[in-house]
Amino acid sequence: MDEVEKKRIVWRSRRGLLELDIQLERFVRDVVPGFSDAEWLAYSQMLLLSDNDLLDYLNGKAQCPDQGLVPMIERVRAQR
Repeated sequence: MDEVEKKRIVWRSRRGLLELDIQLERFVRDVVPGFSDAEWLAYSQMLLLSDNDLLDYLNGKAQCPDQGLVPMIERVRAQR
């Protein structure tokens, strides 16, 4: 994955909900720079979720039906 695509993914981490922004901002700052290409892809896929759904999954209020996204959601949740 090239640097331009990585910057686009980081930009997409900016969301419409402040609480979600705060969680993802810390994660992007502290964890994302060391990602492998597969991790970048998984993170990018997670960002396709709606803000409300993603926030519910990160806060443990709901279970993500896509089991492929669960490891990345758990990783973000653990960073809080």
